[in-house]
Amino acid sequence: MRYLFTVLISIFILSCSGKRKLPDGVLQPEKMQEVFWDFIKADVYTIGYTKHDSLRSEAVENLKLQNLVFKSHHTTREEFYKSYIYYSNHKELMTVMMDSITAKKQRELSKEKITRPINERE
Repeated sequence: MRYLFTVLISIFILSCSGKRKLPDGVLQPEKMQEVFWDFIKADVYTIGYTKHDSLRSEAVENLKLQNLVFKSHHTTREEFYKSYIYYSNHKELMTVMMDSITAKKQRELSKEKITRPINERE
């Protein structure tokens, strides 16, 4: 009986401690947040950029910027999309990630408004 109690307590402690174990090749939440944010910015920039330049292909320009994002974060397209699919299939993780990105960017904007001179504020 004492052995069973010890095993159950050990399982409980181990299950509650630490981060969720992600599958191999899936980016950790902190890194995924950074890559995903830059990925979104690249997409928005491409749409605005190609709108004003009819000689440029939106798909080609977007692919170029995505490759720069992956290179700057030392990750691959495959790792990103594998991670994106994983997070999309685990809604609670995706929600936490998106909420974290939003909160972080709002804090950065607030900090920027506070540090700018009054005559430059909106």
